[in-house]
Amino acid sequence: MLTEDRKLFILSELEEKGSVTVAEIVKQLNSSESTIRRDLIQMDRDGLLVKVHGGAMKLSSNIVLDEPDVSNKERFFATEKTKIGKFAASLICSGDFVFIDAGTTTKRMLQFITEKDATYVTNGYKHAAILANMGLNVILTGGEVKNSTEAIIGTECVESLRRYNFTKAFVGTNGISENQGFSTHTNDEANIKKLVISRSFKSFILADHSKFNKITAISFSDLNDACIITDFVGNDNYRKLTKIEEVG
Repeated sequence: MLTEDRKLFILSELEEKGSVTVAEIVKQLNSSESTIRRDLIQMDRDGLLVKVHGGAMKLSSNIVLDEPDVSNKERFFATEKTKIGKFAASLICSGDFVFIDAGTTTKRMLQFITEKDATYVTNGYKHAAILANMGLNVILTGGEVKNSTEAIIGTECVESLRRYNFTKAFVGTNGISENQGFSTHTNDEANIKKLVISRSFKSFILADHSKFNKITAISFSDLNDACIITDFVGNDNYRKLTKIEEVG
């Protein structure tokens, strides 16, 4: 197949599905993986699509490339985040070993935590200070400080989390998509979220309604890997893909 024909096919698939993987295109076109990867790289340079790890996404307002810093994010959907945080905190029980992700929505749950007979692990350094001041048993992960998200990240953080088995994990996300699942902006944060979800008996994604139908650079889990706690769901298709607690 000619290069232009391959590109037209890829654009057609993106128009229909919103995203494609290299493996899908290789199978459908009977082309080599290296050829398809070259096509996607060139199409990305030409502004025809957005190349991501393992495939490509349609150019769309639903693609979020930039991440606001914490001071800005804390002002967005504050009321909704408070409702989500209050419900999330109510799920913590005596004896739980809990992970709480860094982030502005997870931060909202801290003021509502009342369970003292639990252990709290977090990669949010300000989260840890708040929990410690509440007299709770807190473990702060090791690793590299990322000021823009008030998070501890990096290889040391991931390694310190590998030995834990959580009863519950409360995780933030930057995007929720039917096809791409839960996503965030960097590999460092994606690696932490993915690992924690895999090591938790129950995992909860805390996300206000603005995160739905959004895709950011790195997917870290499929939708059925965690229950979503949100204020509102406008698309009922998500209810078919995972459990959703709507608290708006």
